[in-house]
Amino acid sequence: MSKILNVQNLSVSFTIQGRKLHAVRGVSFDLDVGEAVGIVGESGCGKSVAIQSLTRLIPSPPSYIESGSVFFDGVDLLKLSMNELRSVRGREIGMVFQDPMTSLNPTMKIGSQILEGILHHRLASKKEAEARAIELLHLVGIPDPPLRFSQFPHQLSGGMRQRALIATALAARPRILIADEPTTALDPTIQTQILELLKQLRRRLNMSLILISHDIGVVASLCDRVIVMYAGKIVEQGPVAGVLNTPKHPYTRMLLHSLPRLDSGHGQKLFAIEGSPPSLYAPPQGCPFAERCPEAMNICERTPPPAFSSVCCWRYDSRCQK
Repeated sequence: MSKILNVQNLSVSFTIQGRKLHAVRGVSFDLDVGEAVGIVGESGCGKSVAIQSLTRLIPSPPSYIESGSVFFDGVDLLKLSMNELRSVRGREIGMVFQDPMTSLNPTMKIGSQILEGILHHRLASKKEAEARAIELLHLVGIPDPPLRFSQFPHQLSGGMRQRALIATALAARPRILIADEPTTALDPTIQTQILELLKQLRRRLNMSLILISHDIGVVASLCDRVIVMYAGKIVEQGPVAGVLNTPKHPYTRMLLHSLPRLDSGHGQKLFAIEGSPPSLYAPPQGCPFAERCPEAMNICERTPPPAFSSVCCWRYDSRCQK
C-alpha cells in the first residue's frame, strides 16, 4: 500500500491563563491509501487535538503547533498558508464530528449544506451539484432524498442527521475521512447502522479513514490498525488484532482489562486503573504512565521510552529482557 499521510513528531500546546498545556507530544504515524486507523485512549489524552491539528482546525491562539510535519501526498500541510489549506479541507480531507446538531447549521437546509462544499471547491455547476447532493443522501441511506434535501436539521432524526453530516463530509469526494466519535450521541441500534455505513463507504470509495473513539469495540469492528494514546503521547500502535489480542504496553493491557465483560460473574467488580493521568501543564520527565504502572522501573520515571517496534515501554528494551 502507498502512504497518503505521514505525521512526524507532531507537538501541540495551548496557552491557558498564561500557563502552557502540552496537549500533544511527539506524535508520529502513517496512513495508507484505503486504510482505516483507529485512535483510542481515555478523555483528555490528546486524540482529537492531534487529529484536528492535521488541518489546523484548532483555533490559534490559544493553541500553537510547536513542532512536527504532516505530509499529505508529499506536501507538508503545516507549511501551507490558510488559503492553500482551504483547498485541502473538505476537498481532500473530510471531517465528521460527534454531534450533528452542533456541526450542522440549524438555519440552513440539508441540501444547501451539502452543496456548499461542492460549489466552494468548484467541482460542479449548481444543477450538477444538486443532483450529486441528492445522490449522496441516497448513498448514506437517507430515505426520500429529494424531501430531506429541502428540510432543516431539526426535521431529521438523530441517525438521519448523522448520515446527513457524513454526506456533507463526502460532498467533495475526499480521499481521507476523519470521524471524531461519530456515534457517541446515538443509541446502540443507530450506532451499528452508522458504523456499517462507514465501513461500506470506505470500501466503495476506496477512502482512507481515521476514526477517533473511546470505544475499543467500535475500533475493532471498523479499523485495520489501532493507535493507543495516553497523556498526549502514542504508547502503542499496530494491527487491530495484534494490539487487542496481545497488547504489549501496560496501559493498553489495563485499558482492555477495564472493559465490561458479558461472562463476568454476578456481583464482580469492574477493574479500574488506579490513579489519574499526569497534569499536562507539567508532564513527567519519563514515561507518562509510570506513576500508575505496576511494572514501572526506576528508568521509567527518569527517561521517556523510545519506540521499541510498536510499543513505547522500557520493558521491551533488549537490556531489560536480558
